[in-house]
Amino acid sequence: MRSFKTLDDMGDIAGKRVLLREDLNVPMVDGRVSDDTRLRATVPTVAELADRGAIVLILAHFGRPKLPSADLSLAQLATPYAAVLGRSVQYVDWEGDAAAVAALQPGDVAILENTRFFGGEERNDPTTVARFAALGDLYVNDAFSAAHRAHASTEGLAHVLPAFAGRAMEAELDALDKALGNPAHPVAAVVGGAKVSTKLDVLRHLVARVDHLIIGGGMANTFLAARGVAVGKSLCEHELTGTADAIFTAAEAANCTIHLPYDVVVAKEFAANPPSLRTCNVHEVGADEMILDIGPAAVEALADVLKTCRTLVWNGPLGAFETLPFDAATVALARTAAALTSEGSLVSVAGGGDTVAALNQAGASDSFSFVSTAGGAFLEWMEGKELPGVAALSR
Repeated sequence: MRSFKTLDDMGDIAGKRVLLREDLNVPMVDGRVSDDTRLRATVPTVAELADRGAIVLILAHFGRPKLPSADLSLAQLATPYAAVLGRSVQYVDWEGDAAAVAALQPGDVAILENTRFFGGEERNDPTTVARFAALGDLYVNDAFSAAHRAHASTEGLAHVLPAFAGRAMEAELDALDKALGNPAHPVAAVVGGAKVSTKLDVLRHLVARVDHLIIGGGMANTFLAARGVAVGKSLCEHELTGTADAIFTAAEAANCTIHLPYDVVVAKEFAANPPSLRTCNVHEVGADEMILDIGPAAVEALADVLKTCRTLVWNGPLGAFETLPFDAATVALARTAAALTSEGSLVSVAGGGDTVAALNQAGASDSFSFVSTAGGAFLEWMEGKELPGVAALSR
């Protein structure tokens, strides 16, 4: 049973003013939205609320303003957002906002000005919370990507207005529960990335919750070094080999198998298709070589592991995937996971910026059970931390 209310629990909302927290923090180039993924993710919630006769007042931040400025105003999003929604979108600034909101009719959609133009937003200041709350009757949080921040618009409002999860938030929380909350075992986790130091809390949390921990990227080199493997010029945090040993010990105690590559793709320089490129056993890396991807034999073995699993959670690439051909392992394993998901034997949940890019590169995103575009919030969830925006909905 869910611990939070959804749009299904709202009852009759015709004529009600709904403060809807969304993530509209999209990239812009020369005044144009260059990637509208986040805008499209909001459509189901906005459309449903408006079609049910609510007055939809969208709260969002944009950038990291020190002071209000035109280049970080949400006024510039009204037109491109209307094109994505397929309906009219009004812009309401913070001057005279109460009068502007009072003039809106049931079914109208309006974007309020950048919440971070208020200094009290990021401090979760009660005065700012009250200022926002005065404009609405109900509160809906649909921005999981901002749920790790206890701000006025992401956490504070849930304490002063009836609070609900939007459709995107609902889908995210349901997927995360299937991945690590109440997953079907065996569970595998793929954790990649450059440095162990950025994922320490993730690794410590996962070894107690998953059956198979697959470590890739530069961070795998630190674990290999902890096992006495000479990794040459590879990116490696040698000072953290003791920490890696402790994670090995914790995994053994929890019956979690850690998987490291036993064949690797190496080169003497980090460049696309370098002439020194070769695949070798992990114990044959030269002193002047660097590990840049997992080898094909290891990928095949990892694919066999996934075939025994019911659940997969994935964060981070296995190699330096941005540079060819060091995307090969990530692409191959992602396609295996996608195929297993498509045939119904695996629930696959992935998240994080690099992860989304890597899965898109593999053409596997659409076949995963769920792909989260959240960065920091997804990582903190993988660390087992309570997310303030989610916890507030549960209260």
